[in-house]
This record gives sequence, structure tokens and C-alpha cells, in this order.
Amino acid sequence: MTAILFPGQGSQYIGMSEDFYKNFFNSKLVFEEVEDSTSIDVKKIMFADPLNQLNLTNYTQLCVFTASYSIFRVLETEFDLKEMNVNTMLGHSLGEYSALASSKKITLSDCAKLLKLRGDLMHRAVKPNESGMAALIGFDCASVQNTINEESLDLQIANDNSPTQVVISGMINNIDQSRDIFLKKGVKKFVKLNVSAAFHSGLMLEAQNIMKKHIEETIFFDSDISIISNFSSKISNSSKMIKESLINQMANKVRWKESINELETNNENFLIEVGPGKVLSGLVKRITSSFDITSIDQLKDLELIK
Repeated sequence: MTAILFPGQGSQYIGMSEDFYKNFFNSKLVFEEVEDSTSIDVKKIMFADPLNQLNLTNYTQLCVFTASYSIFRVLETEFDLKEMNVNTMLGHSLGEYSALASSKKITLSDCAKLLKLRGDLMHRAVKPNESGMAALIGFDCASVQNTINEESLDLQIANDNSPTQVVISGMINNIDQSRDIFLKKGVKKFVKLNVSAAFHSGLMLEAQNIMKKHIEETIFFDSDISIISNFSSKISNSSKMIKESLINQMANKVRWKESINELETNNENFLIEVGPGKVLSGLVKRITSSFDITSIDQLKDLELIK
């Protein structure tokens, strides 16, 4: 069986999915619908970025989603997903929205509107440069949490990405003060991330509460594809459970390692990463060797699954 993965923020680059846009009418239609739904010229930002907006959270999320979904639209029209036994989809942070639209749980238009709001809320949640995130290389989630508890650090785990990569969130001064502590504990690398705020932490709670109302008002549909949610890391085809997990996603940890472990128990054997970059493929390989995995980022990559 096959599962499809969708990347999150940080995978963006100028020109992503442009070859799909130029060569497939269905891909072009995705851009048109996103732009009609949000009044944002994602095409200009993604392909040229004259105003340096691509790396701003309030634009990044919508752009990464548009790239991922426009590639997926080509994939589903060029290949028979049922014949490929595609049964499960999941995404990292904003990638979960890509999974929901691609699995037909929500419409493209509703997904674009939600992500526009999500990006705006996360961008405004905390004053710029006051909070942030850092990646810790060489520690697992339990070791990071133990250090946080033992040293009484005012930080939260934002992403449990792999057995050797964990991302923390918090105020910048708390992140800076924790650096030497983590390095002395045995962390191999401490890398501050180029993000505008402390995503997937309690600092996003107010933004999450605003998103809650809009997610609750969004119609979720039943489909044959199951979703593994970031919040629960559990596979489900219940629209009610999927919606509840999405509501709790923004201010809580992304359980990516646990999500991939959940895939292992579901007898999946082939994974396709759809969207810009190959970040998720790399993380999956650090978690397990159970899967054959390929990434569809550029037009030439379609040859990998023919």
C-alpha cells in the first residue's frame, strides 16, 4: 500500500512547482482557484518573489500548499491512485492541510482560505524577533523533555521529527540561554531556525482559538483516504476526529516520528513525498528503513513512479 506525504514550512524555494504550472492545465487551475479564494498573487510570489514575501509566514504557508497541491493534482490525473493502493495521507504542520485537500476531506477553496488565515494569525501571534525555534540534533524527544524538566527551561517541544532531531519553541532569550545547557548535555548541534515565531507552542494558543472557530465552520467530507494527524499521530478516517485534531494542531507538538511509526503498523510499504524539497524523505529514512520512498518535486520526478 502507498501513503502520500506533504511538506511544511521551510521547504519553500523560488520556482517551486513552476514546471508543473507551465506544462499541465490542471495544475494551472489550482493556482487560479487559490488566487480567486484568497486574493493573493501566489504565482508572482512563488515564481519571482519581487517583494521578498515567500519566506514571510503569512505568505509561505499558502504558497507551499499551492505548490504541493498543484503537483498532487497532476499526480492524480496522470496515475491511477487506486491502482497504486493510496490509502493514507499525512503532512508536516501546514502539510496536514495539503493532505486534507488532496484526500478530498475539505475543498481546495476552503483549505486555501484556512491557510491564509493560519499564516496571518501565526505571523501576528507574537511580536517579531521575540520568540522563535531551534533544532536540536543528536537527542531524541524524551532526552530533550528530560532536560527541559531537569533544568526548568521555559521551552516546549514543537516537532518530534526523528530519533535524532527535535525542534523546540519559546521566547528568544530562553532559547539562547538553553543553548549551552543542551550542548553540555550531549546535543551535537543546536541550530536556531529562521522563523518569525514560536510555532507549535503555547504562544500560539490565542491564534489556535481563533482558528478553532473557522475550522469548526468548515465542512469536512468523508472519503476513502485515511489521515494521520500531527496532534494525535493516529490514523483515522473519521471526519469528526480529524477535525478535532486539526483544531489542536497549531499550539501543540507535531508528532512526526510517531506518525511514521503509525504508518509502519498500517502495512504501508511505499511512500511518496509530494511538494517542494525532500525534507520529509530524509526524516523518514532517519526514523525507519521499512519504506521505499520517493519525492515528487519537479516534473522529471514523475518518471520515478512510472
